[in-house]
Amino acid sequence: MTPADIWGDFVPSLLGGMATNFEISIVALLLGLAVGLPFAALRFYGGRASIAFAATVISLMRAAPTFVVMFFLLNVVRDVSVFGMKLTMSGMMTVAVSLVPYSAAYTADAGVEALRQWDRGSPLGALLFLPNITRAFFVIVMASGAAAAIGVPEGISVILRETALLPTLGDRLVIFAIGIVLFGVPLQIGLALMRWLQRDLGRRLVRA
Repeated sequence: MTPADIWGDFVPSLLGGMATNFEISIVALLLGLAVGLPFAALRFYGGRASIAFAATVISLMRAAPTFVVMFFLLNVVRDVSVFGMKLTMSGMMTVAVSLVPYSAAYTADAGVEALRQWDRGSPLGALLFLPNITRAFFVIVMASGAAAAIGVPEGISVILRETALLPTLGDRLVIFAIGIVLFGVPLQIGLALMRWLQRDLGRRLVRA
């Protein structure tokens, strides 16, 4: 594999695939916020029955395996009709929706803690919700690589497709190394920044 092949073909394809990963993750996070925040409010403000219901639903969402949900949506929901209209989802949307249970459960847990902090008169503690959700976003980006299993052209599938075409181990290792640098390193830096922000807010909260 020549440098022209790498920089002229593979890297642009990988960056395009990474953009798909981020698109999937943004949709999954927004849907997770829309589902999770009402459950957080229900757990915090509701009565015993409401709290038990919300806690049960959140536990089920937390336990839902992404691959199982993804293949259920792919093979079952696509054959469902509502009012005579067949439900159809693109591969990208299928993966995004399959990540919603994790996103919603994480949002609900973080939301309940934020509400507790706010109720205690600690707006700074409630602000921990933001780095928590941002950290969840980076986790969802990494989990969006599951899209490769159903042929969505995201970053991981681009790497796998390219390595399958290469004849030598050396060329394959080069592709994997580039994939790690362009895909993995920025995500790890993002996670490290979120952990630092969480610790910093935590220290400020203790001092306050």
